Amino acid sequence: MSSPIASGRGAAAPLRSITDQILPLLLRLGALGFIDAFALFYMLPQLFRDGVWYLGVTIALITLLINVVFLREDLYPLRWISPGLALMILTVIYPIAFTVYTAFTNYGDGHLLTKQQAIQIITREQYLPEGAPTYRWTLYQAPDGRLALWLVPADGEGQPLFVPEEGEPIAVEGANGGAEPPESFQGYRRVERRELIALLGQLQEKRFGQPPDVFKISSPSTAAQFQQRYVYDPTQDAIIDQATGKIYRPVQGAFTAEDGEELTPGFQVVVGARNFRRLFTSPALRGPFIKVFIWTILFATFSVLTTFALGLFLAVVFNAPDMPLRKLTRSTLLIPYAIPAFISVPIWVGLLNPHLGIISLTMQDLFGWAPPWFSDPFWAKVGIILVNLWLGFPYMFLISTGALQAIPTDIYEAADIDGANAWQKFWYLTLPLLLISVGPLLVASFAFNFNNFVIIDLFNEGGPPMSGTPTPAGHTDILVTYTFRLAFASKRGADLGYAAAITVTIFLILVVITFIQFRFTNMLEEASENV
Repeated sequence: MSSPIASGRGAAAPLRSITDQILPLLLRLGALGFIDAFALFYMLPQLFRDGVWYLGVTIALITLLINVVFLREDLYPLRWISPGLALMILTVIYPIAFTVYTAFTNYGDGHLLTKQQAIQIITREQYLPEGAPTYRWTLYQAPDGRLALWLVPADGEGQPLFVPEEGEPIAVEGANGGAEPPESFQGYRRVERRELIALLGQLQEKRFGQPPDVFKISSPSTAAQFQQRYVYDPTQDAIIDQATGKIYRPVQGAFTAEDGEELTPGFQVVVGARNFRRLFTSPALRGPFIKVFIWTILFATFSVLTTFALGLFLAVVFNAPDMPLRKLTRSTLLIPYAIPAFISVPIWVGLLNPHLGIISLTMQDLFGWAPPWFSDPFWAKVGIILVNLWLGFPYMFLISTGALQAIPTDIYEAADIDGANAWQKFWYLTLPLLLISVGPLLVASFAFNFNNFVIIDLFNEGGPPMSGTPTPAGHTDILVTYTFRLAFASKRGADLGYAAAITVTIFLILVVITFIQFRFTNMLEEASENV
């Protein structure tokens, strides 16, 4: 016979089991409900209303992904990494996709907004119709700082109006236009003349009332009712000028009239491959691009070759076991790698300064001449290669030293028996075997220097400048700095669509070069099997 206590425990166990299952489910559904409500009722409507549909689609896909992961039991392991996946989509995949999309648009200065945003800004403009009535105004102020106007028709006929900021005009019943305005009205107090002087500057930009009844101060004594100048007609997808009757229709990202007049701002539109055609067919643009592209290849190639040659030479020299102070010297050689480039490069710029730099002054004393490191295109490129050699050889020294330790010593003993000299052992044994280990790292180093923005910008900001180019470009600019100046630092206006087209081109070039280099390293691996 079971005891009452035992039977009570038996009944409590299923209850706890049900509670343990339902409570996590309710918490999960509650969290998903909060995420869905935030996305569906706040973010997505606002994004689609502003025309930012690409970001809206991304947010919708992320929300759908989170719901699927948390509602399907077979996807339970993904729940732990779903925040990371969502963040990766939003911060990595979306920017890449948006850059590709931007390359096919007119995105840039004057066309930074969506069509809906441009319409909102254009239709805010007000104008004063000819013959519009004018008013004498008196300023009122609320305790919280809000302002209002007491308006009396200039002809003295009609009732006064009380018009708050962003509020509906109020007709003052029973008031006499010729009478003195009251000291206070609806919680507002009348501003004295001595206080008015301090507010006159900001009053010129203030708008009182709400469209279509908008009042502005036109002189120290008068105000007038302004009207909305531009009205958007969705039926014909056009903006109509209320003052002149002129109709503006969307043409290549701008509302344009028949006579060619455009309204600002413009908006983003897809222009197809126009940016790529500009890049490859326009002689004016193709000229600096080809020069910058050739220098980018040479810069990345010479940077890898020089740093690897010096790093490998030092690694071989200090690989000898009987080398005195070997560990201390190896550690000292790593110092340039430990100092950030944004500190090292300005120091080198100071050392090479033609007027104060110790290197230039020493060369001037010894040889009577010092290279124009910053004003001559050739010597500026040489200077950048030398500075990059200082920054990059410790990395190559480090990986070469590690790779040398992995080469078996018995092959050198066999080579000595065969009568091979030091050069033959290095060229036919050490280098091929070393390239197997460091080959992929050389590919990565080439890709890094292909986009090495820091040294180019800090050394001479891409200078000296090229002359006669329609887009800002310098003789030491590489593709990434050239793109940056087009997108953000151009005094002629940012051309983000064209810059994005160059970015996509850079990516495709790197893909091809990296593929060729990896095929080469695979050939090295096959060759090493016969060593």
